[in-house]
Amino acid sequence: MKRAKDRTKEIIKILRKKYPKARATLKHKSAFELLISTILSAQCTDERVNRITPDLFRKYKNPRDFARARQTVLEKEIHSTGFYKNKAKNIIATSKKIVEEFNGKVPDAMDKLTALPGVARKTANIVLSGSFHKAEGIAVDTHVKRLSEKIGLSKEKDPVKIEKNLMGIVPVKDWLDFNYLLVNHGRNVCTARKPMCGECAIKNLCPSAKKS
Repeated sequence: MKRAKDRTKEIIKILRKKYPKARATLKHKSAFELLISTILSAQCTDERVNRITPDLFRKYKNPRDFARARQTVLEKEIHSTGFYKNKAKNIIATSKKIVEEFNGKVPDAMDKLTALPGVARKTANIVLSGSFHKAEGIAVDTHVKRLSEKIGLSKEKDPVKIEKNLMGIVPVKDWLDFNYLLVNHGRNVCTARKPMCGECAIKNLCPSAKKS
């Protein structure tokens, strides 16, 4: 475990130098907008989500507006993000719960966030870190899931189990930024289609790079 922690620290140190401004790429002006954007980003790129949210947030300015939305109308407005029926249903239900139980404000605790419809730990972690600067875990999205296995940080397939592994080897002080670091590296160098191992700053610490 100590060796795994030391290697992970070195990986983080290198990635911080490589991506000094690694932050969430979902455009938002509030915790609620980040929450909705993150729900929309499931099985969808941040770029596509960012294309539709400006108009969406101009029409629906707060949880109360979304709570009153007609599902069939919202489905059409978010259609391009995929899984639009489920997303629309969850967004409306989550907005209603925020209005009714949290006085219209996004809660800043893991247990309360994950009690919202359509909000699992990944979404909760992104909102907590991005809007409240709280680290209660590590967001495991598609990039983190893929790179955790590729870099040799976790052999698990389930996001919850991957997060547990990562929380055991990533220093708590790095929990806030760890997702952003791996996401940036996954988009720029360690891509799913063709990883650029020759250009990788952490290739000497990566078991996959040594095999290639």
